[in-house]
Amino acid sequence: MKPAYRKFVVIPGILLVAIGLMMALSQFKPKPPKKEDENLDLLVEVLPLQVSAQQFTISSQGTVRPRTQTILSAEISGAIVSISPKFTAGGVFKKGESLMRIDPTNYAAAVDRTEALVAQRQIEFDGARKLRSQGYRAESEFASAAAALAAAKADLVNAKRNLERTHIRLPYEGIVMSKNADLGQFVNPGTQLGVTFATDVAEIRLPLTDQDLAFIDLPNTVDIASTGAAEGPEVRLTAVQKGKLTEWNARIVRSEGVVDERSRVTYAVAQVDDPYQLHGDGVPLPVGTFVAAAIDGSSTQEVIRVPRTALRGADQLLVVTDDNRIEIRTVNVVRSDAKFAYVGRGVSAGERITTTAIEAPSNGMSVRIAESGRIEAADDRDQVAASSEGG
Repeated sequence: MKPAYRKFVVIPGILLVAIGLMMALSQFKPKPPKKEDENLDLLVEVLPLQVSAQQFTISSQGTVRPRTQTILSAEISGAIVSISPKFTAGGVFKKGESLMRIDPTNYAAAVDRTEALVAQRQIEFDGARKLRSQGYRAESEFASAAAALAAAKADLVNAKRNLERTHIRLPYEGIVMSKNADLGQFVNPGTQLGVTFATDVAEIRLPLTDQDLAFIDLPNTVDIASTGAAEGPEVRLTAVQKGKLTEWNARIVRSEGVVDERSRVTYAVAQVDDPYQLHGDGVPLPVGTFVAAAIDGSSTQEVIRVPRTALRGADQLLVVTDDNRIEIRTVNVVRSDAKFAYVGRGVSAGERITTTAIEAPSNGMSVRIAESGRIEAADDRDQVAASSEGG
């Protein structure tokens, strides 16, 4: 056979033999095992719902203010001749204690003059009365003497009152907030001398929304009108002092009775007795402190408590039906806090909700229910892995 023809016969023959061997070997290759179809539905955790009784705590906040605050003003004119060392910002004074003295010289002299005049008018009156009884004086002359005596006595009362006004005193125990006058200064009636406040009671205005008012039993308006204050719910005040969270007890005593036109809230007023602990051994609550308030609710309600994280938006829960399908349910959330939401209507006890975050849930979506043991084991494995990576 010629070489040219041999090339065209041998090469195709080799290819055919190779193909035949491949086909023969493929017959002896074991078939791969069939893989069963897996359920790829989303794995979720569920929470069975239960009805429970809840007494809500209403949160608010406000600033501590004095109930009684006074702007001291001079009632008479004169130079300030003495000032108490307590009359300075932050000074604590007693009830009726003299904080400042205006020069009393002219006012003491006025008392002496009016006392002498009263004595003179008394003699004239006694003489007129005696002469009238003997028939030597007319009734009009006696009446004139009586009027003069009464006028002199009134002048004496006024002179003594002006002398008393040289002392700057207050009818309560308190603290000086600011001092606006000093020794040697000449003052006139109306001159501002300083600002003080009483330390018997402090007040905190607490804003409450209309929803908050549904859970608080505020004092009755009739009781407030008759006594000025009434006992309302207890309040726990908290604030950070010297780096430490501190708590005080207070009580709602009244509502301001109007709705703020700008914020649409109602202000309740809480009182704290002896805020500076001048007669106790507790922690002082200074005026001006910003505090958080927890107000005891008025009644217990039957609601369903769910984790706050289980809510979608403001009022939706993902209910898992008996056939393990998602149902997006709109519910009535009566109240919520940092951890939980309290549902009044929309779901029932015994139903299940998912606490697993689902990115795009839809009604009828099929899910798998995670067993609590498997989830806990998975969490343990994650924690061990995290610890190993950290080590």
